[in-house]
Formats: sequence, C-alpha cells, structure tokens
Amino acid sequence: MTLAFTFPGQGSQSVGMGKQLADAFQSARDVFSEIDEALGESLSETMWNGPEDALTLTANAQPALMAVSIAVVRVLAEQGYDLAGKADYLAGHSLGEYSAHCAAGTFSLADTARLLRIRGNAMQAAVPVGEGAMAAIIGLEHGNVAGVCEAAAAEAASVCQIANDNGGGQLVISGAKPAVERAAALASEKGAKRALMLPVSAPFHSSLMAPAGKAMREALAGVAVNKPSVPIIANVTVAPAVEPADIVDRLVEQVTGQVRWRETVEWFAANGVDTLVEAGSGKVLTGLARRIDRSLAGVAIGGPADIEAFLQANG
Repeated sequence: MTLAFTFPGQGSQSVGMGKQLADAFQSARDVFSEIDEALGESLSETMWNGPEDALTLTANAQPALMAVSIAVVRVLAEQGYDLAGKADYLAGHSLGEYSAHCAAGTFSLADTARLLRIRGNAMQAAVPVGEGAMAAIIGLEHGNVAGVCEAAAAEAASVCQIANDNGGGQLVISGAKPAVERAAALASEKGAKRALMLPVSAPFHSSLMAPAGKAMREALAGVAVNKPSVPIIANVTVAPAVEPADIVDRLVEQVTGQVRWRETVEWFAANGVDTLVEAGSGKVLTGLARRIDRSLAGVAIGGPADIEAFLQANG
C-alpha cells in the first residue's frame, strides 16, 4: 500500500470539530492547548461552541482546521502510527498545505498557528469587502473556464482567474466582483451546469491577494523552516517541495496562485499512490478524489471512531 495523507481547506469547518478527539485523547488536548496559547486566545472554545459566524471568519477557520488535522496526526502517533514512516507523500488544499508542513515538521505547531492567523487576516485585508468575489463553475472543462475568465477580465478591465481546480468538473473562479459576475454569466452561456456566486468575503487565490502574499513572505522569514520528513506536493506546482527556500516560495505563490487539486490527485495516482487518507475535519477531499480517480481508495479520519477503524486496518 502506498499512502498519501491530505489535509482539508477552508469550508470544511463545523462547530464542534475536534471536541471528540480532545475528550478521548491527551495528545489532542495538548494540540488545542498549545494553539490557544500561541494565539493568546481560546480558539478551541470557538471551535467547540461557536458561534458559527465566528468560526467561519478566515482568521479563525484557518488555524482551527489545522488544529484538528494536527490533532489527528498526533493521536495517530500516540497510538504508534508514525506518519514519517508510513506516508509516502502529503498535500493540503490551500491552508491545508500548512497543515501538511506542520505534520511533517517543517514548522512548529505554534508557528503554524500564528502563520495561519497572519494569513487569514492578510487575505481578508488585501481587498475591501464587497470589491472582490468568487464563483463556482460546475460542468465546464478547465480550458473553457479559463477562456471565460480571460474574456470577462478583458471586458471588465479587471481581474478574473481560476482559483481552484477541484476536479470532477468543479472549478472556482476569483477576482474583482464585476469580472467574476460577468464570467459566471458567460460560463452559463457556454453550457455550465451551474455558475453560482459564493458567500465569501474576499477573492482568494487571485492576483488581488498580492498584498497578502507580501505579508506571508515577511511572516515566513521570521520562523524556522525545516526540511519536511515526508515530501509535500505544492498546490501551485503539483511537484514535491522539500527544500526550505522552495517551500517558502511555494507558500507565498499559493496566496495568489491556483490550487491545482485535480492535478495533485492525478499526480498521486501516476506516482504509485493507491490510498488517500484525509486527516481533519470533514470529508470534502475524499469526495473530490473519488470524482477525480475512482481507482484510488479514500478514507477520512476526523474522530476517535475513524482513528480506531484506520489503525485496525493499517496499524
């Protein structure tokens, strides 16, 4: 069996996530406590008790999702499952790439939490609320969506680009609101099954996020960056990033670049991976992988029962 662990991104959060892990395992409680201390506030309280709108805030959702992912990894380690010895590759969707790096020891847990808090705030601050937008385009090929983005950007004299290629005919576009709205309309005209505006507060993974990229370059310069114990497939290049300087470059580029998730899953399949393990909240990545390549086995680990079942099968 050749395993790759994947780590979810924003949208997988839900009130209560991680609570069962904390109730059942000391190692999980230690993760949440360390993150609370690093951030100087009780993020775990918001994670477990809400309110939902507070958890959904980008600056909270990003470190919170990482917290659950790393809690899963630490509990597995507590139970004798060594990620570095068992996994062949890691990857994460957007913020999940930071979770992957934390799991592989690139960054300390405290530094990862602080980096994601900075990232969330910087992404939110990069564009005034209401000026940017994102939309999901369902049922068009990548080339067709790229074409409508280019046409809409030219027509609106503004930014519109593909932000996420999630596979299964699901792409997300991002940019200035008028351009994204125009692109969504053009996509419908081109035969998209659905083209819907998303309830997000900023145009993530677009060139409008350049100020956030600069902020992350500065933030990453202030932390220790180690060589990861497992190769991590970068979102923007779909290639392993293992040298510290390359890792920093990929994470900076990721702020404005495309999350190439479909290609990442295809890369895993082409490089001998037969099982994808999603560590953290929800099962979004497991579902995406199933649509991209049904030959890959998929399992999601988010709570104690999932951990028990996984260890019984893979201990």
